[in-house]
Amino acid sequence: MTIQSNSQLSFKDYLALVIPFIIATITTPLLGVVDTALVGHLSNPAFIAGIAVGAVIFNTLYWLFGFLRVSTTGFAAQALNDPRLLRSSLIRPLFIAIVLGILFIIFQQFIFSVSMQVIKPNHEVRHYADIYFSILIWGAPFVLINYVLVGWLMGISKIKAVLFLQVLINVLNILMAAILVWGFHFDIQGVALATFSAQVICTLLGIGFIVRYLPQSHQKTDLKSVFSWQSLKEVMLVNTNLMIRTICLLVVTNHFISIGSSFSTNVLAANAVLFQIHYLMAYLFDGFANASSVFSGKAKGAKDIVLYNQTLRWSLQACIICPVILITIWFALDTTIIKLLTNQTDIIDLCLQYQLWLIIFPIVVAGGLIYYGVFSGISYTSAIRDSMILALLLWLIAQSIFVPIWGNNGLWFSYILFSLGRTLFLVIWINRSKQYLMR
Repeated sequence: MTIQSNSQLSFKDYLALVIPFIIATITTPLLGVVDTALVGHLSNPAFIAGIAVGAVIFNTLYWLFGFLRVSTTGFAAQALNDPRLLRSSLIRPLFIAIVLGILFIIFQQFIFSVSMQVIKPNHEVRHYADIYFSILIWGAPFVLINYVLVGWLMGISKIKAVLFLQVLINVLNILMAAILVWGFHFDIQGVALATFSAQVICTLLGIGFIVRYLPQSHQKTDLKSVFSWQSLKEVMLVNTNLMIRTICLLVVTNHFISIGSSFSTNVLAANAVLFQIHYLMAYLFDGFANASSVFSGKAKGAKDIVLYNQTLRWSLQACIICPVILITIWFALDTTIIKLLTNQTDIIDLCLQYQLWLIIFPIVVAGGLIYYGVFSGISYTSAIRDSMILALLLWLIAQSIFVPIWGNNGLWFSYILFSLGRTLFLVIWINRSKQYLMR
């Protein structure tokens, strides 16, 4: 799809970008869902818990540097009419991704040791988490590079390319994991090897798409200009704010897992299943956020307040429609969805016991996730940073009060309050974002 240059943006135009983005982004958490489902049908519940702990480590690493995709999308959308800036919007984050990926591999033992001190799983769960982690850590450079490639392709609205890459990585992961786990009985090693292989293949294909779509110019790219302090200053500020936002999110997520692991292995496994479903919901919202980011970024590049207001309007409508759709699907398929992830009766019963929080989640988090895309598209990341800091403070207060009283229900209730805070503390900046757009 190619974004039109005029300011008129109908809801149909918005959905034309949203739907493929949803399909593309929803495939990201499916990697974790597939891993959980495969081991969830094996005999040992510690397999699920081990995958859950390993997934938390990688979510921590990759979420922490998720700004590579988000900021790249925004800057690419703002630079649509300037080939020089468009190339620069790819080169800078690509360099950062390569350096970070190499550092992850070098410090892998340190990363795993610190993670175990924070999460504190039992010996058996730690053993399986170590197996999973020691294989998948080698995929770090490819994952981070793929973040940049996908973010850039999203920014220039090459949706078919994004869709192809994101669907392919899951198809490859499912096929290889099924063969390695069910065919060769590699268990967790098979799951990790399949995911790693899919990450490598799709990153290499992504590079091929970049070569195809990168704007050509008779002038050579001036690397001194690309990496000059002045040109890097705004990028660093935007990315720092997004990193702070992600750190706050990761503190909450890791704290959630850590507290949950203190209850029992079965509760940890049930929370892992529910959290995978929660990720699917969040990434569905991310599809809307990505579309809003592209349109708001285009509005920022053209200083087009009409297009920006239309983006805000359709984003608000999405905040209303999405939760209704998600809750309807859940009521119709709740047990079926859970059984896709595990066939262990005790864990299924626990999931159903705590499912109320999963129903409330999309209602309270919709605005925080979708307007996050709007604000990141115009690079107004200070508001994103501040809203997340406030939501983190709300979480710290809530969990200290409600977990001792209600146990795992108190843990989920505190997470719901945190999600509500993400929305309430962000939407208060909407009017000021219009002033920021015209700067």
